[in-house]
Amino acid sequence: MRDKVILIHGLWLHGIVMTLMARRIERCGYEVRPYSYPTMRSTLTQNAVRLAELCTGGADRLHFVGHSMGGLVALEAARRVPQACRGRIVMVGTPYGDCFAARRFDRWPGGHAILGRSMEEWLRLRDRLPPENCEIGVIAGTGGKGLGRLVAPDLPPPNDGVVALSETMVPGMRDHIAVRVSHTAMLASGIVAHQICAFLERGQFDRTTAAPA
Repeated sequence: MRDKVILIHGLWLHGIVMTLMARRIERCGYEVRPYSYPTMRSTLTQNAVRLAELCTGGADRLHFVGHSMGGLVALEAARRVPQACRGRIVMVGTPYGDCFAARRFDRWPGGHAILGRSMEEWLRLRDRLPPENCEIGVIAGTGGKGLGRLVAPDLPPPNDGVVALSETMVPGMRDHIAVRVSHTAMLASGIVAHQICAFLERGQFDRTTAAPA
């Protein structure tokens, strides 16, 4: 049985945005399935619990790959239901430590409602320890172009245009790498997909072909 990989999208998006990334990861020999969830209507905990319930049983090795807020959903699923994670977690452009741009947007008129319940919960309860049962790899972008720069022109550099590199650090992570790609472009980046496959296979990123940070 092939290892299964669950792809988890970020805020305001749908699983269909992970299609290209899914195809590239499938070429590495994995069975890939996107997970779509209501990023605004449901809380982070509700989305994570549903993900964990969907992942019980099945493949001997189950990995999570989360882009942006999807990485937070993956961590919470593995933390709340340890048996849901039997493999590795790759977080791609995920604001684990904080989200400067989201906090700035939250202060805009109507910004709190637009961010939705999942991000609101993370901003309020972000001081959580990651799960101990999973090996975590983090891919950060340094492309510096994105919606976050419009909301927060003073977003600390280096950043991917939405998330600062310093915000992607996760306590106890096994590996961390930065690539010169913007936040949204990570979804279509062949370099990012290559690094995801490298970590899923070996538990570390490939420094021989990595783009300069």
